[in-house]
Amino acid sequence: MSQLPIRSPKHCAKQGLNVEKFYKKLFYIISTLVLSLLSLVFVVWLVHPLSKPHFYLKESDLYQLNLSGPHLLNSTIQITLVSKNPNRRVGIYYDRLQVYASYKGQKITLDAPLPPFHQGHEESNILSALLSGNLVPVAPSFGDEVSRDQLEGRMILNLKLNGQLRWNVGSWVSGHYHFNVDCLAAMALGPNAVSASLTSSSSKQGVQCSIDL
Repeated sequence: MSQLPIRSPKHCAKQGLNVEKFYKKLFYIISTLVLSLLSLVFVVWLVHPLSKPHFYLKESDLYQLNLSGPHLLNSTIQITLVSKNPNRRVGIYYDRLQVYASYKGQKITLDAPLPPFHQGHEESNILSALLSGNLVPVAPSFGDEVSRDQLEGRMILNLKLNGQLRWNVGSWVSGHYHFNVDCLAAMALGPNAVSASLTSSSSKQGVQCSIDL
């Protein structure tokens, strides 16, 4: 007949102490790793302060801009932007990107989404989007404002990019930061704008855009 092992209270207490020591050691290791990673991020920030990403308007093409009735606009605009990360040790994740066009404070296209992407150290990426609007409501003065621009032969559009970014150092990734990009595009404007369909107009600028972060 086998006998069941009997553990004394002293043995159980010793086992409990071993478990407690294990968890303390595990907590110490995790804390050390976290502090080391935070220290690395802090050192990188001190040596290489974070710089905002740069955006440039490479090209914009205005294919359509016409009124359907006095207050409804149809528009089609193709744009190409260049995004550059100037940081030598910090990467950037871009999320929830939306692009649209506006004219004198009036939104003339719907939001066009761009796919999220990661940008490495000192890396550049090309972003292209087709902006369009079908029966977009505009102010009653829209036609008159465009007519005045016709006399000058050009119109100024604001091409806007909104989204969120996260800084990336090694395996560390920051929280989200909202940013807004504003690019000015000077578009040639023919005599038939806003009447029927506007003849394709192209603008190649390479002008740096402003960014609010």
